[in-house]
Amino acid sequence: METNKIKALIILLDDPSEEIFSTVEGELMKAEVEIVPELEKAWEEHPDGIFQHRIENIIHSLQFRDVKKRFRSWVAFDGEDLLTGAWLVARYQYPELTFEEMDETINKLRKDVWLELNEHLTALEKVRILNHILFDVHGFSRNNSNFLSPQNSFICDVLDTRKGNPISLSVIYSTIANRLGLPIYGVNLPKNFILAYLDAPDSPLKKSSGDKSSVLFYINPINKGAVLGRKEIEHFIKQQKLEAHNSYFEPCSNLAIIRRVLNNLVLAYEHTGQLVKIEEIRELMAIMDEDSNPSRD
Repeated sequence: METNKIKALIILLDDPSEEIFSTVEGELMKAEVEIVPELEKAWEEHPDGIFQHRIENIIHSLQFRDVKKRFRSWVAFDGEDLLTGAWLVARYQYPELTFEEMDETINKLRKDVWLELNEHLTALEKVRILNHILFDVHGFSRNNSNFLSPQNSFICDVLDTRKGNPISLSVIYSTIANRLGLPIYGVNLPKNFILAYLDAPDSPLKKSSGDKSSVLFYINPINKGAVLGRKEIEHFIKQQKLEAHNSYFEPCSNLAIIRRVLNNLVLAYEHTGQLVKIEEIRELMAIMDEDSNPSRD
C-alpha cells in the first residue's frame, strides 16, 4: 500500500462515525505489518485518547497476524529450529524483537563454552563445563521469586535476566549444546522439563517403543544441570503419582517443546486474569493443531 494512501487513511481514524472508522480499519488491515512505523508516528503526533486507542488496536492486530503467519510457516516445516520457535513466541509480546538479537546472545554463550571444550573430554565432562559456564559464570537459574510470571516463557527476557522456568532454561541449554555438536535434547517430563544426552550426535529424536533407549543420562537445568539416571526419573514419576510413559524418558520434538511453552503462557495469563492474551495464545496453539490434522484443506 502506498505511503500517501496510508497517511490519508490514518487521518480518518479519528472520525466519530463508527461506520467510517470500520471501513478505514478494514482498509488498513489489508496492508502488511510494514505500515506499523507510520501508525506509531501518527500515535505520537496525535495525543487524542480515542485516536491512540484505535491505532494501538490496529498495530497489535497487524503484528499478531504477522506472528501467526510466521508461526504457521515454522510449524509447517516441523519446527526445524527450536530457537526460531522460541523467538516467535517472544515476538507475541515483543513485536520488534529480531532473531539476530537472540542469536547473538546465544552465540556469545556458545563461544564461552567452546573455549573450555576439547575433543578428549567425555560426555559427562562436557556437560560439567556447560553447567559451569551457564549456571556459575553467567548465573542462569530458576525464577523462584516470580515463578508464574509470563516473562519466564519469553526467551529474550530469560536471556536478559538469567531467570526462567524449567523449559525456557532447557531451550537455551539445548540450543547452545546443539551448536557445539552435543546431542542434548528436551524431554517432555510432566511437572518438570529435563534434557537427555544421547549416545551419538546422529541419534534420532524419536525412537519407537520397541527400540533400546539412546539416552546416556539426563540433565536437570532447573537444578544447575544436575545429572540424573533413568532410575531417578522413574522415582520422580512415582513420587508425582503419574503413570509411566515412554515419552517421559525419550527426547521430544521441537513442536512439543514450543507447545508446552505456550501452555505455560496460558497458565501464567490465567494467574493474572489476562483473558485476551489467553485467547491469543490459544490461537497460536490452534495453528499447531491444524498442522497435525491430516484432514484439513
